[in-house]
Amino acid sequence: MYLVAIAWMYVVLMMAVAEATSSQGTVLGALVTFVLYGALPLSIVMYLMGTPMRRQARLAREAQAAAQEAALQETALQEEVPPAAAGTDGGAPSAQPDGRGQAAGDAVPPVRKEP
Repeated sequence: MYLVAIAWMYVVLMMAVAEATSSQGTVLGALVTFVLYGALPLSIVMYLMGTPMRRQARLAREAQAAAQEAALQETALQEEVPPAAAGTDGGAPSAQPDGRGQAAGDAVPPVRKEP
């Protein structure tokens, strides 16, 4: 794939050099030739030829993300919390922290100014 692209760019470069050094040609004409015959069409062709590789890479990333999500869900199911520690025994709410490093809302009394 890259060999054809390199060969085409070589041909276009030689066309641009021939136009720039010709007595009838100009450097601006050589730049236009290089861009319109070489860089622009080649970039479009290379983009289209790379589509299957980009699709495979995207599908591989999605499959890896799905596998990680499944592993996280499986780990979460294996690590069950006992009911007494979770505060689901029907009594008062548990004073256990919620894991975010902050105290529970009812554990901190409100601060008020006295009148």
